[in-house]
Amino acid sequence: MDAQGRGRANNMDPADQWVRNPNTGEYELRLSPSAPQSAVPRPRRGNPTGASGADGQGGTRTAPGPGTPAPDTLPGPRRRRSEPEPPPGRRRGRTKPRKGKAKKILLWTGGSMAFVLIAVTGAGYLYLQHLEGNVTTTDVGSAGKQGFSKDEAFNLLIIGTDKRTGKGNTGYGDSGSVGHADTNILLHVSKDRTNATALSIPRDLIVNVPDCPTKQPDGSTKDIPGTDNVRFNTSLGQDGRDPGCTMRTVKAVTGIAPDHFMMADFNAVKTLTSAVGGVDVCVGKPVDDKESHLKLPKGVSKVEGEQALAFVRTRHSFGNQGDLDRIKVQQQFLGALARKMTSSDTLTDPGKLLDLAEAATKALTVDTGIGKVSTLKDVALELKKVPPKNIAFTTVPVMDNPAEKVRATVVLQQPAAQQLFQTINSDVSLTAVKQQKKKESAAVAARLKGSRSAASDVRVDIYNGGAPAGSAQQTLSWLQNQEGVLKSAQRGNAPAPLAKTSLEYAPDQADQARKLADLMGLPASAMKPGKSETNDQGLPAIVLTLGRDFKGAGVPLTAPSKAPSDIQKATADKQVCST
Repeated sequence: MDAQGRGRANNMDPADQWVRNPNTGEYELRLSPSAPQSAVPRPRRGNPTGASGADGQGGTRTAPGPGTPAPDTLPGPRRRRSEPEPPPGRRRGRTKPRKGKAKKILLWTGGSMAFVLIAVTGAGYLYLQHLEGNVTTTDVGSAGKQGFSKDEAFNLLIIGTDKRTGKGNTGYGDSGSVGHADTNILLHVSKDRTNATALSIPRDLIVNVPDCPTKQPDGSTKDIPGTDNVRFNTSLGQDGRDPGCTMRTVKAVTGIAPDHFMMADFNAVKTLTSAVGGVDVCVGKPVDDKESHLKLPKGVSKVEGEQALAFVRTRHSFGNQGDLDRIKVQQQFLGALARKMTSSDTLTDPGKLLDLAEAATKALTVDTGIGKVSTLKDVALELKKVPPKNIAFTTVPVMDNPAEKVRATVVLQQPAAQQLFQTINSDVSLTAVKQQKKKESAAVAARLKGSRSAASDVRVDIYNGGAPAGSAQQTLSWLQNQEGVLKSAQRGNAPAPLAKTSLEYAPDQADQARKLADLMGLPASAMKPGKSETNDQGLPAIVLTLGRDFKGAGVPLTAPSKAPSDIQKATADKQVCST
């Protein structure tokens, strides 16, 4: 019979049979004999015979006589001091050795939990590796940034291509498309994450596409020459251009440099909407479009998959059936998708979140700067901080191309376009949801307070201190011909380049300086009181030095305190019915 069985046979719990051996300091199994046992000494470590030898105290061991307990026999199970001697046959109370076993059980349990945690962590890591394998990356070189900063404003260029790759997409016409930039949204996320602006750029906008170095599969770089007066959508795909070429084109047109890009094809719309269980869209009238196969009743409908793709592709059901009205429909759709992705219905459903992660990573092509899933997660978490009501959608101000008799392309509408670009570049919100940037200090702002001279009385010398070549002459012509500043002269390059435009003047020229600052849209911080210079006629003149921040003659350099009021705008938190 085993020890446990024998213990039970004597009405003793096996846990109570573990006692401490005073010689070794360890707990050992002690079985109560059922009958007197022979006086055979227990062998000690290092003394197999057990007959004699030095003990731990330096004494000698002798064999006990009959009926005499052996000196080194293990003591019986101990009891607490206050515990009375139990009657024969009764079960003894729990003792400290039982706590030792409990500790052992706890260690086993803790070990199992640790194993579970390791297994879960390992599975999470493997799943992240799996997701990372889904993502396609493109090296855009200097067109983008390496890495992602959580502490800065950032610009993300979202590109939707018209490439017909993927199951079920070849029937959408133009199946041989190389994948042009069909839908383009420059998403600016503010530094404080209180707001974001999604700027739609029409694919038919006439632009100059700059020269573009592209990375080839073999690691080499191929320079693709730029082209002037072409549609914006040719900045991608045409002649082998990659998304980096589109990023460079955006910077050339708007002055806003995209930090990263995300590109998706037709499948992205289908898979993302299915992953979240569809999104709600609204139409002001019944739709039955034979071209896109979109069929919706008046009012709110839930679309996903093929129907969602048809919704964002249709151009014959709304407005004047042009691309600008389709942009508005796409903005409505993206707002609805953003609401659904951030809804509690999605965020509390693990299945939807996993489906969304799979769909998003499979559908996207991104630059190497954000190509890791951990970085994409950081981008997503930063975007999540922006309330949907503060995500504003707008479109680049454009007008019909005057060079065409038939309306097909558009050009920038100035100065509205430049004002909007500057608003975004200055990190100013299009929604009235936060305090705008702090005003300049009272001491600096005071420079703009006071009387102004007449334009004809302003005497100024113009230098180029880092602005594009020809800027000084351009400014001179603009001041003389359009603003009446006739006492102006162009003096060539400044002694040293400046990051920001400056206007230096003597105390008695403050009236002239204020007038010129008004005309040029200079901030108070650009005004530098001190001294002026003497011009060729021996007369004092204020000194205007155009810095690297110079945008062009007549383009204000002051950061706008609010968004332009006459731009098309919608927000992600409100559903607008397309008509």
